[in-house]
Amino acid sequence: MPAADGGPWAARIAERLDAVRAEGRWRRTRTFDALGPVGRLAPDDGPAGGSDPTDVVSFASNDYLGLSAHPAVIAAAHDALDRWGAGATASRLVVGSRPPHADLEAALAGWKGTEAALVLPTGFAANLAVLTSLAGPGTRILSDELNHASIVDGCRAARGDVEVVPHGDLDALAARLTDDRRPTVVVVDAVYSMDGDAADLSRLAGLCTRHGAALVVDEAHSVFGPDLDPADHPDLTLVRVGTLSKALGSLGGFVASTAAVRDLLVNVARPFIFTTGLSPADTAAAAAALEIVRSPAGDALRARLRRHVDRLRPGHPSPIVPIVLGDEAAAVAAADRLLAAGLHVPAIRPPTVPPGTSRLRVTFSAAHTDDQVDRLVTALRYIWGLTPDVTP
Repeated sequence: MPAADGGPWAARIAERLDAVRAEGRWRRTRTFDALGPVGRLAPDDGPAGGSDPTDVVSFASNDYLGLSAHPAVIAAAHDALDRWGAGATASRLVVGSRPPHADLEAALAGWKGTEAALVLPTGFAANLAVLTSLAGPGTRILSDELNHASIVDGCRAARGDVEVVPHGDLDALAARLTDDRRPTVVVVDAVYSMDGDAADLSRLAGLCTRHGAALVVDEAHSVFGPDLDPADHPDLTLVRVGTLSKALGSLGGFVASTAAVRDLLVNVARPFIFTTGLSPADTAAAAAALEIVRSPAGDALRARLRRHVDRLRPGHPSPIVPIVLGDEAAAVAAADRLLAAGLHVPAIRPPTVPPGTSRLRVTFSAAHTDDQVDRLVTALRYIWGLTPDVTP
């Protein structure tokens, strides 16, 4: 059957794709056939294909504690599939709420020290839900310049006035809070996904309390902290957003908050109301993972992960360790040479990071062995001359 020309939109789409290619930023998905960090990485999922898959150790996953492959987590997902089927079948406000949702929400609230929690299909949806529900016309959002894309899009959709604050500059934030007394939401990542650095949550909480601002913290990457206990800040409206797809090894997002904030989300948050509930299997898997995280076994996994991170950058606050090379071509070349050595470390380039800050982004997992980490450190140190104390 001959291909249609697609009309004027085909030309517009082709023009945009040509611009991406011309900028040297063309991307395709790649299949990683693995259970855990070791597997076969396909060169290209596109129609052009490529060579055969490569056997690699991946340092690219967000499965920080290795729980996606934990037998108890897998068993919980199987049990939920057998009991409730593959999908939730409807919005949570229709018939899409299943017993695992309530069980997980109670466990998440207990973990985060909040009155309530709400589970959503993704962490992206959780940030959209919170920001569009709390903010609106007549309000203001103060957002760190390196916040995740889900926060950026949530700010844009919220219809409040958005002001971007220089990264980690709490003096600038304090000045903004002092200069304008409109109802204000301050939103930050607890750990920033590309630099792996941590926010000063204690000082942020103090500033927001003093100026009557709400504080929204995205804790997606907070394996080692930082942490805020709501009981220590009784006069602060604190909303804790998290994901089920990183340290918990499943899929989904959540909001931990007061009961009133949860009620607000249930009643006005479009990303919650107008979507099918998280699948029972994903929900049950996350609940099983959370039980491990809160146990001595979880403490041991975090200690193992801490040792891995310290092999490359001692004392770094997260499992995300960037090695900033600056030039895009240099970052891509370094990633290619690592891949040739059987080590998958992605090159991160604009627009994901600012121009001039292209980097290798190393992410560690407790599922990595000591030998695998040693291979990576040796390759970085001796092949490319990159030392463990390289800082962003």
